[in-house]
Amino acid sequence: MYLDYYGLKHSPFNITCNPDFFYGSASHQEALAALLYGVQEKKGIILITGEVGTGKTTLCRTLLNRLPPSIKTSFILNPYFSQTQLLQAIVEDFGIKPKRRTRLSLVNELNTFLLEVNKQGSTATLIIDEAQNLTARQLEQVRLLTNLETAREKLLQVILSGQPELTEKLKKTDLRQIRQRIFVKCNLSPLKEKEVQNYVEHRLNQAGTKAVEISSESYETIYEFSKGIPRLINMLCDRALLCGFAKEKKTFNRKLFQTCIEELK
Repeated sequence: MYLDYYGLKHSPFNITCNPDFFYGSASHQEALAALLYGVQEKKGIILITGEVGTGKTTLCRTLLNRLPPSIKTSFILNPYFSQTQLLQAIVEDFGIKPKRRTRLSLVNELNTFLLEVNKQGSTATLIIDEAQNLTARQLEQVRLLTNLETAREKLLQVILSGQPELTEKLKKTDLRQIRQRIFVKCNLSPLKEKEVQNYVEHRLNQAGTKAVEISSESYETIYEFSKGIPRLINMLCDRALLCGFAKEKKTFNRKLFQTCIEELK
């Protein structure tokens, strides 16, 4: 609606997880480096946690863009499946067309695929988002998949991405085996107050405009509302652009953002 008015090529504050808008805060850069290291060094299971809206899915999509094409990937966004359905989703997302859908057949086909990938000198990575929703049995199934290996190395790297509840779940005694397999851990923190302005300006620039001007005191208001959570920053700034469009303004002050906050409550 307001793209032409601001000279935008894309909506800068969409809440979709677009890696083109990835902002490398100190926390996000550290997490991305840890993920790349864990995958490339074949560390087995990698854990990434963060509060709702901190950008875990965007980080995972950014990782997919940074990995070389030779690395095969399977990205499960919603693990609300039965154990067999989860296994089937993993297999199919790797591009495997299973002949049978029994658990044994699926594991055998996955193992054959992983051995072939390894033979080609590459590796395979499974990413499960919203992993806090996995049951204990599903987590144990994921652990068993990491048992697929040669005499020298793991055939499958696994990234579990989830909310802080995932860390608490993994502390349970019956999940100690998978907990002991986690060699790389990282936690996404909300943006610091001084990072909020850089984040907003980065997204505006990526969307193709420099016509929007936000007063310095407005960023204090944005931080107070969002507490540094990127998703909340996006919600507020998107509403501000809509409000500015309606009022034919391209310069935003604190009052405009405060009005938007009241509308969002």
